[in-house]
Order: sequence, then structure tokens, then C-alpha cells
Amino acid sequence: MASLLIPTLLLCYSSLSRCSESKEYPLDVFAPQEVKFHSLDYRNVLHWKQHANSTNDQQYFVQWKVYGEKQWTNAKECHGISRLLCDLSKETSDPREWYYARVHAAHSGTQSPWVLSARFNPKWETSVSPPTMKLHVTEKGIVVRLKPPRSPHRRPNGSWISVRRLQRMSFTIHLMQSDVDEETFEMEGCVKQLLISDLSPGTTYCLTAESRLHLLDRRSTRSPRACITTLRARI
Repeated sequence: MASLLIPTLLLCYSSLSRCSESKEYPLDVFAPQEVKFHSLDYRNVLHWKQHANSTNDQQYFVQWKVYGEKQWTNAKECHGISRLLCDLSKETSDPREWYYARVHAAHSGTQSPWVLSARFNPKWETSVSPPTMKLHVTEKGIVVRLKPPRSPHRRPNGSWISVRRLQRMSFTIHLMQSDVDEETFEMEGCVKQLLISDLSPGTTYCLTAESRLHLLDRRSTRSPRACITTLRARI
């Protein structure tokens, strides 16, 4: 009887050991990877990557807080989501503050550890888009009208707040003929239009524009090229 009992006990112990190992399996094997903010025109979006060992049916939960505070706040629009990003523009709208965010994954009743982002400040870390450009030709030359990129934030009356209102910016306009840069013009962000004169009559010019944030001297890519032909000289 004792000889039969020992193998049975060993089998039970082995089974319990395997169960114990399963319960102690590291939860970070499906934790989110590379949690970081990406900001463009003050649209502050938290991104992360799915762990290589995770499944496609897991859910993600996001929290955020202001630097120095102890309490974390749930991101209501990012509770139990399957996508790998969370727009926190509204939650991180104060450019004077520094923020943290964190995310964890859940699957089959099991949760991964929280994974923390680096400290983030929208004013110092946002990138900028090129301005929207409109061209008009007159007898004096080409009139360039620029519209600065807008942020995701609105005024109490519902109108959009441009990036120019959130920090100092300027624009660079590139004038080209036959795909060769001929001249560049600088515009302060508060100036809405520029007249380019002394151009050859009946000639097609192409222009692009880029935005510049003076803080840290960040520049956007160039806007799509727009072309216009100057008026012919009167005979």
C-alpha cells in the first residue's frame, strides 16, 4: 500500500507544481511595449506596441496623471480598447504641465503590469504641420495667404485654436521656378499674407511653405507645392 501511495503523492506533487508554475508565469510576457507620446500640433496621442507573445483579442486600459500628483485617472475613451493608441489631447491640454501616462493589457481575466511612459510636456515636445497656403495673382505680383495649423482644442464659442495661439511660430515661403529655389521669404505667425513682387510677367512660379516653432527651433515638412502664373505685361 505504501509503495502505491508514494507514486500517487509524487504525481499529485508534480501536478501541483505545474499548476503553481502556470500561476507564477510572468505576466509581463504580454505587457505593452514602447509606450510613448507622439504629439503633432498639440494632438497628444499615446502609442504602444503589442508584445510579440500576446494575442490579438486582448484589451488595453490607459490612465494618466499630472506630474507630481499621486492619483491616476482613467482615460474614459481608452478603457478596454483593442487599438494600440489613445488620444490624450484633452487630458493633456495645459501646455504648462508635465504629464505621465500608463497602459496595461488584460486577457482571459489576467492583467499585465502597468507600463509607464516618459514624462511628457506638449509645449516642449509637439511637432508642427505646414501651413495651408492659398495663392492669388494681381498686377503687383503673387499674394500668398497662409493659415497656420490648428490644434485639437476649441474656444468656448466652439472655434478652433491655432497652434500660433499656443506658442510663437513663423513661416518660411519658398519661391521656385523650373523646380529651382529662387528666393525664400520669412513671415511672422501673426501676419496672414505676403505680396511677392518684381516677378517676370507671364511666368509660372511654384511655392511651398513650412512652419517653424521658435521653441527648440522645430520645423515642419514643406507644404504641397502650389503653382500660379503671373499676369502678362500689358502692351
